[in-house]
Amino acid sequence: MMARLKRISYSLLFLILLAGIRAFPQVTPPVSATGHVIAEIIPVFSASETSQMNFGRFAPGPQGGQLILTPESTVSVLGSVFKGPGTHNAASFYVSGDADAAFSITLPTDPVVLTHTADAKTMMVEDWASVPSPDIGTGMLQNGYQVVYVGATLKVGTLYDNPVGIYTGTYTITFDFN
Repeated sequence: MMARLKRISYSLLFLILLAGIRAFPQVTPPVSATGHVIAEIIPVFSASETSQMNFGRFAPGPQGGQLILTPESTVSVLGSVFKGPGTHNAASFYVSGDADAAFSITLPTDPVVLTHTADAKTMMVEDWASVPSPDIGTGMLQNGYQVVYVGATLKVGTLYDNPVGIYTGTYTITFDFN
């Protein structure tokens, strides 16, 4: 009987130990997973002039006036300026970059000076306009590009103020990727 009691005791002890082990949570080893990273390089945002702004040929009258060149390349005249024959056109810029990206256009805010190629006489260009309009995010690079057209108003003096000849100047337009 003693042997049987020992076996029962050992069995009970074994069951108690087994129950005690299950009462404590088991520690699970750490698990790891692999993540993935993606980075995409997009085309460089760029702009270049494809057509120069050209007010065309004209003659100043006795009071001077203005030539208004729209972004759609139409010219209207105010004052005593006589529009001559020949071509005129708005400027155009080819803007390229990431497809469907928006961009902003900033036109000159100050008048731009055109200087006679042979003497110091000048004319002023101001009141800039563009298509698309100059504002934040108004340009859209559909298929990765868009052409921007720019016009302005040329202030013309009298023949004394603006003698016959060619007048040139430069201006800066800023295209900002949004």
